[in-house]
Amino acid sequence: MLKPAQGLFGALAVVFLLAPLVAILPLAFTGGIFLNYPIPSFSTRWFTELATADAWRLSIVNSLIIGTGATVLSVVLGTLAALGLRNGLIPFPNVLRTFFLLPMVVPAVVLGVGLQISLGGLDLTSTYLGVILSHAVLCVPFVVISVSTALQGIDRRVERAAASLGASPATVFRRVTLPLALPGVVTGAVFAFATSLDEVVLTLFVAGPNQRTLARQMFSSIRENISPAIAAAAFVLIVGTLLLAALAALMNRRKRTAAA
Repeated sequence: MLKPAQGLFGALAVVFLLAPLVAILPLAFTGGIFLNYPIPSFSTRWFTELATADAWRLSIVNSLIIGTGATVLSVVLGTLAALGLRNGLIPFPNVLRTFFLLPMVVPAVVLGVGLQISLGGLDLTSTYLGVILSHAVLCVPFVVISVSTALQGIDRRVERAAASLGASPATVFRRVTLPLALPGVVTGAVFAFATSLDEVVLTLFVAGPNQRTLARQMFSSIRENISPAIAAAAFVLIVGTLLLAALAALMNRRKRTAAA
């Protein structure tokens, strides 16, 4: 009796989470000019608008630039932080781990105001570097969690064995620790990139007109004119995120297979 109830609850939870996506994605292929059902005809005209309209095209390019920069920066900082928290090189690691996770729980508006003030003092507002730094602040916690989980599964004896054979700390990290923790690093990078693509609140505070991302363009379009191009942009974001997640899962699976 318990297992069927658990299965039913799980199915209802999946339906609850996926229903908004199922509702919006078909509208990306509407031939009409409104976001409504029934769809009058099917067309790819709104995807063409994403590729040809200057505002949409610039926002896609900006999202790729900012997302890539934020992902690289957050992966480097998050991996180093996870290593430091794991090795016990600093006092009160649990307290510091909580500080690293604060951007996930602090309201985005509060974080945006703080970043705007901080970046304003450094003359980095309305710059690509400022937006990348802001997104990295939000992405680092995901990398820390993912890499820390991967590091917990590494047997310390393997690293000590490499060190006992004469490997330097840098060599142990490059040849032993990093390859074993790579699935966590890749997973953290995927979450970081997806978070950057989806972020709009921080972008509203720190970005200028030239740094308008796809998420911000969608937000602005909703306020000005509800166009099916928004559904097409949402389709691109969702499919892109799913492809990244599938790629990360495939890489992790191959890594586990090779290790076995």
